[in-house]
Amino acid sequence: MKKIVVASNNKHKIEEIKNIFKDIEFLTLKDIGYFDEIVEEGETFFDNALIKAKTIHNYLCEKNLNYDVLADDSGLCCKALNLMPGVYSARYSGEHGNDQANRDKLILNLQGKNRQAYFICSLILYKTDGSVINAEGKTYGTIIDEEKGDTSFGYDCIFFSDDLGKTFGEATFEEKNSVSHRYRALMDLKEKESL
Repeated sequence: MKKIVVASNNKHKIEEIKNIFKDIEFLTLKDIGYFDEIVEEGETFFDNALIKAKTIHNYLCEKNLNYDVLADDSGLCCKALNLMPGVYSARYSGEHGNDQANRDKLILNLQGKNRQAYFICSLILYKTDGSVINAEGKTYGTIIDEEKGDTSFGYDCIFFSDDLGKTFGEATFEEKNSVSHRYRALMDLKEKESL
């Protein structure tokens, strides 16, 4: 069975990937013994995905491990805010990973403005020969003022999905995954590369 390293330890992300590519064994960063933090300094989602993929590719080369690497970067873009929070989605409030503060700042900044937004995922498959295949997925919706559903993950509870007619926070895992930006990026990759 082919093995690919996912530049992540996020279990939900890896489950989502496994559901699409059933004939591949996906390894986490923990599985390959990589525990350093990867600094994402890119100006675009593509840049950040490439930084992650290349960092892990180089690590694998040092360890004489011959695996392709799959990496992604994703975030929320709002039309009225010049596509912010964008690459700063996880640290929009100034504090990395404070979902509540990020949502509060976004709702405040959108007062009286267009609420259209989309989640985007930029995906990179970095192959052992150094070649790169990139894919992208988007899912569209509207930012609402009231948090609805599960508030434990990012902007999901204020992102009202055009596809689902409810917030991602109200959607089941399966519903969200069927229309998510990562799902669409993975499907784009599947069309470009027979894995």
